[in-house]
Amino acid sequence: MAYYQTLADSLGPMLWWPAKTPFEVIVGAILTQSTAWSNVERAIANLRRERVLTFAALERVPLRRLQTLVRPSGYFRQKARKLKAFVAFVRNDFGGSLARMFRAPTAQLREKLLEVHGIGPETADSILLYTGGHPVFVVDAYTHRILDRHEIRGAAQSAAAKPDYEAARRMIESVLPRDARLYNEFHALIVNTGKNWCRKSAPRCSDCPLHDLLPPNSPLRSRDSANASTTAIAPTQMQLVAEPAL
Repeated sequence: MAYYQTLADSLGPMLWWPAKTPFEVIVGAILTQSTAWSNVERAIANLRRERVLTFAALERVPLRRLQTLVRPSGYFRQKARKLKAFVAFVRNDFGGSLARMFRAPTAQLREKLLEVHGIGPETADSILLYTGGHPVFVVDAYTHRILDRHEIRGAAQSAAAKPDYEAARRMIESVLPRDARLYNEFHALIVNTGKNWCRKSAPRCSDCPLHDLLPPNSPLRSRDSANASTTAIAPTQMQLVAEPAL
């Protein structure tokens, strides 16, 4: 909670995910796999312009046409099939009703989502949390990076090990209140921090809101990033995007 409070105090409310409708959140969560959010925005703009950004319309649109519309998001053939697989799943298992789907128990629905073609843990959890309000924490590359640099690791993790999504999710959920609104806001704050300060290369540790929470002997405490001499990023300059690697 110290991490959450520090980020909340520094950055304020994120009011995130960037979407106009709940269904758009789901479409965005699938399209943002392995691409930047700016590319997803272009694909979503195509879908909205052609009035395909609803469950019924996405169900009806021919696959080849859908592939053309989502082309800006990359891997467009696979992603079009993933979108079709999702709507088919909702139709077959929940009569085409997202409301009915989200009334299912969290663990049961998560297991079902993970069986849908093209939906992995991060995509499933984004759908559960941001659309359904289920208390599931979304772990992304930014989360793993912050956990690693702050030496916060579960029993199954080590600095040399490949990031373990489920271990990280269980660890975070075990120390936070089970509150979907908290999880939503915290994940958005983490994305903001990873995008603007805890970057993969040339991190801006000296300016990062989480700097004082680094371990006492961490080399990052005294590290001057390439941009350390610049002024802190103003809120209007901050970039908040969906994590590209779902």
